[in-house]
Amino acid sequence: MGELELLETVAAERTLPYVVTHEQAGAGIEELIGAERGRLRRLLVTHGALLFRGFDVPDVAAFESAVRAMSGEPMTYNERSSPRHSIKGNVYTSTDYPADEEIFLHNESSYQAAWPRLLYFYCDREPSSRGATPLADVRRVVQTIDPDVREEFTRRGWMLARNYRGKVGIPWPEVYGTSDPAEVDRYCADRGIGTEWFGSDHLRTTAVRRPIHEHPDTGEDVWFNHITFFHISTHQDDVREGLLAMFGQDGLPINTYYGDGAPIPDEVVAHLRDCYRAEWRRFDWQRGDVLVVDNMMTAHGREPFEGPRSIAVAMCEAHVSDYLKVTDG
Repeated sequence: MGELELLETVAAERTLPYVVTHEQAGAGIEELIGAERGRLRRLLVTHGALLFRGFDVPDVAAFESAVRAMSGEPMTYNERSSPRHSIKGNVYTSTDYPADEEIFLHNESSYQAAWPRLLYFYCDREPSSRGATPLADVRRVVQTIDPDVREEFTRRGWMLARNYRGKVGIPWPEVYGTSDPAEVDRYCADRGIGTEWFGSDHLRTTAVRRPIHEHPDTGEDVWFNHITFFHISTHQDDVREGLLAMFGQDGLPINTYYGDGAPIPDEVVAHLRDCYRAEWRRFDWQRGDVLVVDNMMTAHGREPFEGPRSIAVAMCEAHVSDYLKVTDG
């Protein structure tokens, strides 16, 4: 195999994502990872995301093999908040939302007690228009947030509140993998999640988390949370008004608050959205592309799109936070 060639990025001044290709068209991605894994991991920590382009990755099985070569066994998608289904083992579809909806920038599973360090995306079929997976460096996002806003969240934390009821959203037995409320209570208690039951079909959970984390490899501050993504104001106006009319503020299927439960003003969330968008970087998918994202360094989203679009996702290398209780036995 020839020398590894690292090309210019789509947004060269940001190097997000950093594009990796090879002088030989259709080269094997697993062979490259085997020969250059250490160097690739260093590049990932530097830039926050790598885009492998022009390698021979013909299907999801080949993608899964590349994931295993880089990170080992993919994780199971737990405490799910978005609809997606398994394609092969722990390789899933990207979020199954309608094509005309934007999925705002976020870091995967930041509300959980353990989350994937790395995310892998594979383009099995590119859309005919738009449909990019935009990226934003959350090391830079945290620096652009107004210091007073940042300090307020640092002092108070943030809360994710979810209401599971009937057939609204993803049912709680599907989210927690059990139909036994006692098992759900135990699972949540071990992960810093409060539970309230209102009859057998309505569960409300609350989880208070930190908005800023220290990146485990670099020690840099990262804006790692779902404050903006799940806040009611991030919905389109008609969706927001419909949800509030149907459920009221406290009964929303999902929403974010300050850590003490107080509402976050809409203008604060609008400011946070502006900070993300200022760091927004995009590229157009090509069939066979493999994107590797450092989940604690880089947020991702999805543009609306036209035509077919098939993107597979794998989540790897669990990072366990101090929200997870350590028990004996």
